[in-house]
Amino acid sequence: MRNTYTPEEPIAAIATALAPSALAVIRTSGKNCIELVSEIFSRPKALLKAQGYTMVHGWIIEPEEKKRIDEVMLALYKAPKSFTGEDMVEIFCHGGTAPVLAIQKLLLKIGFRSAERGEFSFRAFINGKTDLTRAEAIKEIIESRTDESRSRAAGRLAGNLAQELDKIKQLLIRTAASIEAEIEYPEDEETIADAYDSSELEEARKLLKCLSDTWAGEKLYQDGARVVLCGRTNAGKSSLFNTLLKEERAIVSDIEGTTRDWIESWVSFGGIPARLFDTAGLRQSSDLVEQSGVERSHELAEDADLVLYLMDASQGLTPDDYTNLEELSKKTPEKIILVLNKCDLCATFNNDDKWLQACPQVRISARTGLGISELVTTVHSALIGQKETDRQQAGLGSERQKKAVDDALDSVSHALLATENQLGLDAVVQDIEDALASLAYITGETSPDDILGDIFSRFCVGK
Repeated sequence: MRNTYTPEEPIAAIATALAPSALAVIRTSGKNCIELVSEIFSRPKALLKAQGYTMVHGWIIEPEEKKRIDEVMLALYKAPKSFTGEDMVEIFCHGGTAPVLAIQKLLLKIGFRSAERGEFSFRAFINGKTDLTRAEAIKEIIESRTDESRSRAAGRLAGNLAQELDKIKQLLIRTAASIEAEIEYPEDEETIADAYDSSELEEARKLLKCLSDTWAGEKLYQDGARVVLCGRTNAGKSSLFNTLLKEERAIVSDIEGTTRDWIESWVSFGGIPARLFDTAGLRQSSDLVEQSGVERSHELAEDADLVLYLMDASQGLTPDDYTNLEELSKKTPEKIILVLNKCDLCATFNNDDKWLQACPQVRISARTGLGISELVTTVHSALIGQKETDRQQAGLGSERQKKAVDDALDSVSHALLATENQLGLDAVVQDIEDALASLAYITGETSPDDILGDIFSRFCVGK
């Protein structure tokens, strides 16, 4: 743990973006923080007498020259009923950078220290106001890119993961207790299998396996996917890019080779955040700049989670399309979705083609919006595969949690194996204790200082 994480020491930080806005928030927490803020407040007695969860109106005053800095509202929270578990004052001021910086500078001058990244959340953790699963969920919510990813993180913040872990812990504890009782007061069972009921241990293994399996889907909603638009020139890639973004980001032109380099932006495919790449049209060119763009298109497609290959449905699959698809399929055969664009310009389409039968296909018109919702659904299904988990189901929120759950699963599985192989009750108890230790590591009941430092240092300042 870093030495700057000093409990109770008064800290202050700008909690909102340092940019012109209507309002800004500066957070303070720690021992005597209310008294310290009162030294620069125009109504010190009102602040000192105020009850927790109330607000006081006044001015921030430069104490030496008695100059008014800004008109503010102070939100007061008293220990232990606050986010950090300590006394807190949040200063709501006007959102200009000048007043915000002036107030923060004044706070540091009168005895506050600048808060480190995640220090407010760290204090909430060490003061028992939250566990690590909820703390990590705060960071997830801040970084979420879609409503779906935010909602899943909100479930963990509300405690659904902690509750699921507690349910598993209780199964393990009850099993361990029954075994310990048998060790202390042995009967005349013929085998270890008769010594205790392993049904709750089996249930714990089942729940741990389900929890472990949620990570693939949850990780996709957190990190997002890479989706690349490929195709011949003038197939409509830039038009589709703009349609999916719902804004005019890419230049659209009838002139072939308009897009010579890739551009990207974040979009949502049914709640899955994705980096969408619009690439240069795939064709042979003597133009060195355009050819460089084509090479980058192939590189992006190779690294993509999914490739949307656009073709002009009014022209059908051309020899160039065949060449491009053959090249792409060498490295990404299972990641290609064939997008038949400009379907508004043709009434029928010939499906008698190996590529149309081999690849999932969607008929759209990027110009009119025809088929776009079907395309979004198809992309979502292709990305999620077998990874989907119910939003209401408890899911894992980090690689750290995934590893600990897998460790617990291994220990429980070994305990059941020990029972089957007649290894003795002491061996089973040891495995259960190892599993409980792994689960305690997830919630932070037992976590090394360096791990805690790493987790909270990834938070933003002021959180």
